[in-house]
Amino acid sequence: MSNLTELDATNFEELVLKASKPVLVDFWASWCGPCRMVAPIVEQIAAETDSIAVYKLNVDMNQPLSMKYNVSSIPTLMLFKGGQPVATMVGAGSKEAILAKFAAHFK
Repeated sequence: MSNLTELDATNFEELVLKASKPVLVDFWASWCGPCRMVAPIVEQIAAETDSIAVYKLNVDMNQPLSMKYNVSSIPTLMLFKGGQPVATMVGAGSKEAILAKFAAHFK
């Protein structure tokens, strides 16, 4: 089980949309093999990077939020900055690939 805070409709606005720093959201589901593969990498990034917040969002339990952000494949990693999505990565990737995709926004 993850150590990351789970997002839902009750905390998404406060933790993501109103955040003062960039937020990386891991859209996932428990039945998704690639999601389980990327989860430890996302947790490592969360532990090693103080300049962003990192949360998980279960797409099965939060379908309206998943639909709002056009998440049709998982895992999807989406970086929010100033309350807006600024970068998205679909599918499992290495830690290096994930950092390469999002690091420019970690400021």
